[in-house]
Amino acid sequence: MVATTQHGTWAVELHGVRKTYGRNVRALDGVDVRVGRGEIFGLLGPNGAGKSTLVKIMMTVVRPDAITGTVLGRRVGHRPTMERIGYLPEAHRFPAYLTGKHLLDYYAALAKVKRADRRHRAGRLLERVGMADWADTKISKYSKGMLQRLGIAQALMNDPSLVVLDEPTDGLDPIGRRDVRTLLLDLKAEGKTVFLNSHLLSELEMVCDRVSILVAGKVAREGTLAELSGESVEYRIVAEGDLASIANELKRLGAGIDGDTITIPGEDRAKLNKVIDLLRAGGRLIESVTPHRCSLEDIFVQAMGPGAPPVGTAPVGAAPVARPASS
Repeated sequence: MVATTQHGTWAVELHGVRKTYGRNVRALDGVDVRVGRGEIFGLLGPNGAGKSTLVKIMMTVVRPDAITGTVLGRRVGHRPTMERIGYLPEAHRFPAYLTGKHLLDYYAALAKVKRADRRHRAGRLLERVGMADWADTKISKYSKGMLQRLGIAQALMNDPSLVVLDEPTDGLDPIGRRDVRTLLLDLKAEGKTVFLNSHLLSELEMVCDRVSILVAGKVAREGTLAELSGESVEYRIVAEGDLASIANELKRLGAGIDGDTITIPGEDRAKLNKVIDLLRAGGRLIESVTPHRCSLEDIFVQAMGPGAPPVGTAPVGAAPVARPASS
């Protein structure tokens, strides 16, 4: 039975996903992920957190040690259901001798799209990703950004219900990233579900309804941006004068001190006013009182925690690609 949500059913519902490479490289350690239908979902984490491994497992490129759950309401790897998924792998490679138009036709044929539909969609999607003028140019002449635009068009050729994009803005300039954001929002408006894997937090923050943060093969945080940032609201007071003499009183109120800045976690206005009253009673001049809601980057850093591997590190040893999972 598929769990119901405000979206009707989960587009992706995975539980207990585990994957170990070799004897000691644990890429995923019991990951649970749920993606609502019609939403843009972001998977983020440092290098080596297991993001691409999870995507490849979902796409049956890598065989997991353990997994339960569904994709589009059917078991992972169900062949007819896989035909309803569009996929852009990370660091994809396309045959350089094909033109952009021929490549889209080729991949759509592999996805069993009818010839008439392939021709119509290729032209429309090349226009949509800003590549219409390069349709008849060989891919060997394409820049990295152009290849990325073509890869996104390729992922949409089968008119998928679920679009899985692994680092979709890799190699794109600011204008290209903006174009991709617009496209993703358009896909959501069309009722499609978008699953994004990216390390660009600012990009995810602009488009995602919900995010999941992977750290060392486990889900550290998951929820809507409002939920996650709501847990990380604070007031910041900048005051002149000696604060050391009232430090104990501030701490009893739950406030922290860093130089001339007092931080009050949460949205407790009563506590805020008590701190302000304490400062005024002691003759301290209050320069500013600012509510602060943490950004996705702040939430990400908090989720990493002091014991997490540094951002940019990866597991020791190469991660081999296993045989595709059976359908």
